[in-house]
Amino acid sequence: MTEKIKLDIISDVVCPWCAVGYKHLEAAISELGLQDRIEIEWQPFELNPDMPSKGENLREHIMKKYGSSAKESAQSRARITQAGAEHGFTFDFFDDMKMVNTLDAHVLLEYAKESGNQTELKLRLFSAYFSEHKDISERDTLLQELQTVGLDINEAVRRLEDHAFGEEVRNQEAYWQQLGISAVPTVVINRESALTGAQTVETYKQVLKQVLTELASEQ
Repeated sequence: MTEKIKLDIISDVVCPWCAVGYKHLEAAISELGLQDRIEIEWQPFELNPDMPSKGENLREHIMKKYGSSAKESAQSRARITQAGAEHGFTFDFFDDMKMVNTLDAHVLLEYAKESGNQTELKLRLFSAYFSEHKDISERDTLLQELQTVGLDINEAVRRLEDHAFGEEVRNQEAYWQQLGISAVPTVVINRESALTGAQTVETYKQVLKQVLTELASEQ
């Protein structure tokens, strides 16, 4: 059996560069024909773990958090939108868009991991938030998206209502932070090395080729 490459992707569902980075990684995997050699596991990271349930206006939040001007913020959104479009992902930023709490989303992503639907749900949540003007902090919205990937709604509700599952997400976040991960997206390769930030398709290809070479030399 050919050894697989394990990729842990630490990210948040409201992180635009996480969506862009994944599309770049996806393209790299496809161009190298490695779809059957890659195992992806999404790991939780909350950009704003203390975000109140009502959220904050996204533009105001970004300007306050990063000290950027309205012009700089607009330019950043334009760059993100262009980067997404180049790989078929639509960013549709709008005036009333909110930065929201994502703990429940991460709880459901952990549930989806158990049945192999995690990447499908992750991409669905990226699209719901960035492309479709949906509030993914609302449980009804989350459950609707969960249903589209074929998961059990009753089990999802049980997990959302049991604080132990939220605590487990926080424990996993702490684990990765203790390893020095403080920015997303971060792709950890075979639990040995890491790439932080939305790298280019070529960078991901170079790294994956190097890993393949190292695996071949060990056999």
